[in-house]
Amino acid sequence: MKIGILFINFGPYHIARIRRFHDHARQKNFQVVGIELARSTQEYLWKNDILDLGFPIIPLIQNQPIETVSWVKQSQLLYQYLQHLQPDVLAIAGYSPPAMLAALAWCRWHRRPAILMTESKEDDAPRSPWTERLKGWLIRQYQAGLVGGQPQLCYLEKLGMAPGAIFTGYDVVDNGVFHPEQIRKEPRPIPQSYFLAINRFIPKKNLIVLIEAYADYCQATNGQAGDLPWHFVLCGDGELRPVIEALIGQLGLGDLIHLPGFLQQDQLLPYFAHASCFIHASTQEQWGLVVNEAMAAGLPVLVSNRCGCFEDLILEGVTGFGFDPDNKQQLTNLMLKMSHGQVDLEQIGQSALMHIQKFSPDTFAQGLLQAVDYVLLRQSGQ
Repeated sequence: MKIGILFINFGPYHIARIRRFHDHARQKNFQVVGIELARSTQEYLWKNDILDLGFPIIPLIQNQPIETVSWVKQSQLLYQYLQHLQPDVLAIAGYSPPAMLAALAWCRWHRRPAILMTESKEDDAPRSPWTERLKGWLIRQYQAGLVGGQPQLCYLEKLGMAPGAIFTGYDVVDNGVFHPEQIRKEPRPIPQSYFLAINRFIPKKNLIVLIEAYADYCQATNGQAGDLPWHFVLCGDGELRPVIEALIGQLGLGDLIHLPGFLQQDQLLPYFAHASCFIHASTQEQWGLVVNEAMAAGLPVLVSNRCGCFEDLILEGVTGFGFDPDNKQQLTNLMLKMSHGQVDLEQIGQSALMHIQKFSPDTFAQGLLQAVDYVLLRQSGQ
């Protein structure tokens, strides 16, 4: 029994998921094959090894970023490989890219069950009735779904997938990599206490508002005798970097805000290890896996209530706090609250660490196995 798992590109957390799924699946004598459309993308500059995992991950495009290859060529390569592999079940990440639709078409043509893996939720973007009807028809071509949490599950139900066919556990990372006991010996990147954020520098990450809120925080802190503001480390890179650098200079925050650039997972560990609080301020976010990573590192988190992970991961005042990403003053007040001794940071961090254990690669493996068992049972007519 061959189970194919299709992603655009395998990053560290995709590998952690499929590795754990393989460990569970081999107990049922399932053969697991990972398929990625391309070994590299311009959007995510991951560098990770897909060899010697104990199971194959097959890249269809080896030596160029996926953005440089036409969707027609991507779809052709994928269709040809599926003809060769002949998977009995195919789990497909997303329904928007044309190549993923080609994978669904292959499954329909060959009467093989397709499982949709998705992070989409209803408020990701403005929705029009006719596109939702079309999307509903498309969703009903899949035999099951694997989603991150409750908002995503509710959206698939609304689009017409049967509630019993939807399983959770999609949005997880390798928690053990970030565990405080694993990373506490990492060198301290800066000597001061600091807030941490990790983002692509693109508009939806709301970094301008985040920096302006931090500037207001610094001003409020400096007005209190004996207090010094925490520093702010903003990891990542992208199209808005020149704008962000100019804003930091304009606000006079060059000595307080640190921009180490885009970092691979192992390079991020020192920043997770020694941060005092993590912030994720997106105005639009299907999930936000970096929040999982921060919680796995035992950090208290401040998370935009627009993030797809908010409902499942943020227990208000227990694992962290939520905020309206358009409300700069609310975010400033939370920064002051975290850095001025108004909450027990260690207790919140420990609660975050405990809660995120419910969202682990084992959770993904169990959810996907449930989906596989479901579609195979339905296919057999039982």
